[in-house]
Amino acid sequence: MASSPAALPVGLIGLGKHGVRYATHLRDDVPGLRLVAVCRQDAGRGRALAAELGVAFHAEPAALVADPAVRAVIAVVPPIEHLAIVTAAARAQKPLLIEKPFAFSLADGIRQREILATSGVPCLVAHTLRYSPVVRELRRHAPSLGRLHQMVLGQSFEPTRLGWLDDPVLSGGGNVLHTGVHMFDLLRHLSGGDVVRVACSTTRVTTSRTEDSFTASMVVALPDGPPLLASLAGARTTRSRYGEVRLIGEHGQLFADHVHGRLARIVDREVTELARLADEPTVLAVLREFERVARDAAEPTITEDDGLAAVAIADACYRSAASGCFAAVWPREEEG
Repeated sequence: MASSPAALPVGLIGLGKHGVRYATHLRDDVPGLRLVAVCRQDAGRGRALAAELGVAFHAEPAALVADPAVRAVIAVVPPIEHLAIVTAAARAQKPLLIEKPFAFSLADGIRQREILATSGVPCLVAHTLRYSPVVRELRRHAPSLGRLHQMVLGQSFEPTRLGWLDDPVLSGGGNVLHTGVHMFDLLRHLSGGDVVRVACSTTRVTTSRTEDSFTASMVVALPDGPPLLASLAGARTTRSRYGEVRLIGEHGQLFADHVHGRLARIVDREVTELARLADEPTVLAVLREFERVARDAAEPTITEDDGLAAVAIADACYRSAASGCFAAVWPREEEG
């Protein structure tokens, strides 16, 4: 009997709430990956968690990336740290899994993509909603609608408890950049097109320096036919969660809520429930894909181009909110 290949040793940068999810799955659920080193800004807590996990601790991300025991890198940190981590991983030729948003800013995102393209290092961007069972079912049923005309997306989250998210110097932005990118990526993923123009408004309900609520209208260029129109709304202000997606096409529409696991088809006035789906841990799904990317040299399904596209849409949203006008999405022609 052939023996299983040895687990690939990986390093994890970031051990906050979300980073601990990654660490737990690496320890318990992904036998093909073996956590060997961690890094956390709070060195005291980082060393304690490293001891609990039985792995090495590094006080600086660059030291973890350079560790010869680490063969691949996972970054679950604020995006202000991404450019330095991408640069280090590219220099060390180590595959990278990086959490969304891909970059702190559009300029950083462009630079990060250039670095990755030049180095040839594979990068998987953790737009984890693509792994949702509801999103997978939406993709499966979407062809039944014929040509898509419109999309409606909405989501709400609880107010953040992370102080740095309300500091634009550290965060780069608020709800648009940090959770809106989920919807921006789904819009591209489900439509097959690229967002070319955006009109966006933002406000603050519970925050003081960054937006926690926004609405946006977007124009999506499709490979064939006229553009698709999309309406989006995001809030991080309420003790409730939902994740609505509506695909509206020539033969009816699909309505889904990826938070509550619902999917239905509407034709004329008839509503047909298609599925009630149990939640699945999307972090686990992205780690399983990263194993294939890092070990088997598989092409990532969510690339740095996808990550940069979502950040570019966020950038256009901020420019539109500041100007009160439509803003073109990079790469763009000169705006009038």
